[in-house]
Amino acid sequence: MKKLVFLFFYIISQTVLAQGLERFFSHPFESEMTASADGKNVAWVINDQGKRNVLLKTGNELPRVITNYEQDDGQEISQLAFSPNGTKLIFVRGGSANIRGEHPNPASLADGAEQAIYFKDLSSKNSPSKITSGSSPLFSPDGLKILFAKDGQIYETNLDINAVPQLLFRARGHNYNPKFSPNGLEILFTSDRGDHAFTGIYNTATKKIRWVSPDISSDNFPVWSPDGKSIAFIRTAGTKINEIKNYISGMKFSVWVADVESLRAKMIWSSPADDGGFAQDREKPLCWTTTNRILFYSEHTGWNHVFSMNPNGTDIKDITPGDNSEVENIVLDATGQNIYFDGNKDDTDRRHIWKSSVTTGNPVPVTSGDGIEMYPAFGGTQLYCFRTTTNQPMALAKVDELKKAIVVLNVTAKAPLYSATSFIKPEQVIFKAADGTTVHGQLFIDRKISGKRPGIVYMHGGPERQMLLGFHYMDYYSGDYSFNQFLAASGYAVVSVNYRDGIGYGKNFRLAKNQGPRGASEYQDVVAAAKFLQLLPEVEAAKIGLWGGSYGGYLTAMGLARNPEIFKAGVDLHGVHDWSFDAQDATNSWGLTKKEMEVAFSSSPVADLSKWVAPVLFIHGDDDRNVQFQQTTDLATKLREKNIPVEVIVFPDEVHGFLKHETWLRVFNSAKDFFDRKLK
Repeated sequence: MKKLVFLFFYIISQTVLAQGLERFFSHPFESEMTASADGKNVAWVINDQGKRNVLLKTGNELPRVITNYEQDDGQEISQLAFSPNGTKLIFVRGGSANIRGEHPNPASLADGAEQAIYFKDLSSKNSPSKITSGSSPLFSPDGLKILFAKDGQIYETNLDINAVPQLLFRARGHNYNPKFSPNGLEILFTSDRGDHAFTGIYNTATKKIRWVSPDISSDNFPVWSPDGKSIAFIRTAGTKINEIKNYISGMKFSVWVADVESLRAKMIWSSPADDGGFAQDREKPLCWTTTNRILFYSEHTGWNHVFSMNPNGTDIKDITPGDNSEVENIVLDATGQNIYFDGNKDDTDRRHIWKSSVTTGNPVPVTSGDGIEMYPAFGGTQLYCFRTTTNQPMALAKVDELKKAIVVLNVTAKAPLYSATSFIKPEQVIFKAADGTTVHGQLFIDRKISGKRPGIVYMHGGPERQMLLGFHYMDYYSGDYSFNQFLAASGYAVVSVNYRDGIGYGKNFRLAKNQGPRGASEYQDVVAAAKFLQLLPEVEAAKIGLWGGSYGGYLTAMGLARNPEIFKAGVDLHGVHDWSFDAQDATNSWGLTKKEMEVAFSSSPVADLSKWVAPVLFIHGDDDRNVQFQQTTDLATKLREKNIPVEVIVFPDEVHGFLKHETWLRVFNSAKDFFDRKLK
């Protein structure tokens, strides 16, 4: 009888807990917008508690769902594209394969999972049809065929479900990013050979490949000139023998222009220092406008900005000027005379849309205020963006420049358990680390709750991320923001710390000395955040916890290992725990040499286990493609051998950024329960 009573109250408590979380974490998240060339049709992806579908809006009609995926199965939808005449839509369902060729299958579907291209005729009431397995689809200029990527090669197929895709051409290396020439007869592409890369041109009539100024370098991001007679591309150095690339740092790069007929190329601009790498990590790192200007990103001013120049390299201008601001995404308007960009200009811990001339610069704000606006895009002449607020996750919106108005499109979205009034407005906080570094953060505290409360330090992953004063524009961190709000409503004070190594505060901040495996310099920012919390009159200084995922998981473990006098409990999601572990995961991207392994180990949580006393909850998916599952296996085992209170939650077949909504519900509910038991 006692067992039945206990079970009854346990079920009731879990139900109440779930309803509490769902007030903050049940609203749809929208992304992946595309529009037809004439602007009549707009399509985007909606993730409604794990059920991912495609929304379509035609003219003044209300948005409607044109797919029917009703399961929280973790199958992503991406890479939407309209045909040139706007009557057909293609998209990709499923994620990329891991190194063993396995596609994400977090629902452990018995039939497995794949990544496939689907086609929808907008005039038909039929459901979308699967065309072929593959990704990165691109319509041909006539809209009758598509090119797509599969197994490192480029294929073509028509839109018949019975069609047999054909290899477009066979070439060594990993071939990708095809672009049709203005006349539609030639295809520009990149061929990555590992230690170097070429730019190729394939002629659809002669069936021949020509290579553009091949060198020992790595050439990438090629674009056509408006007349199709030239191409521009970005060149970086090839890889030398025994050279280990450190992709966290910058690299020198140059912009080249080549004549399509002669294939001879000329460098028109070169970065003064290691100003590339991060600068090119975006959707359109290089553009050639219809007004004959070449646009590119660079950090040579200390901030990631967009620069414009003539095709001969003259008249170079920073068209997104401004100290203390960075640019993330750009789009050209129909005239080719202006760009619209998102960034944190004049609002460090938010994002807004700006407009700037490609020839003169002089940016002017398009959006402003307490919202966050990202990913500007055009449908015909209509400007769109994705918008979030302090209590509204990312949703597609139409921007009226004249009226300075932003209108969310999907007004029919339903989330009955979601409560926008339950959210508090996060407060911008700024404090100093021990070495004097200025650190930004967001404080989540419900001041309607009286008395003292435990404090929680939250660290984002990446580390090239920045948390904002509102819902984040990435789904992973949108969920983290929801959980921080839930913690605040549950009687915690939470500081989300934008530690050094992150974006938004300039190149020097992102490339901070001795970071990560070379000294963990960013950890002092976490300690500074905890001490900031301890000084708040509403916080119990002796009850500080911390949590985070990926790089945030690493910093969580660092806190528990290094400062047990401060941190009394931690929740560590898929964190790196031993930088010296040579594995095919995130640790490889830091370019560590054998000589650095000693400092890498000393910069890891496993180096300070003698001081670890606090309880910890580890959470990891075993199909993690970013951080080896062994990182958690190793540390959890060592702590259990020391009789440290360790709790573990494992999600079979989940990847690094958990794909199932059900997974996240369990993560956040379990983390909340853990903190309640350990800190209250």
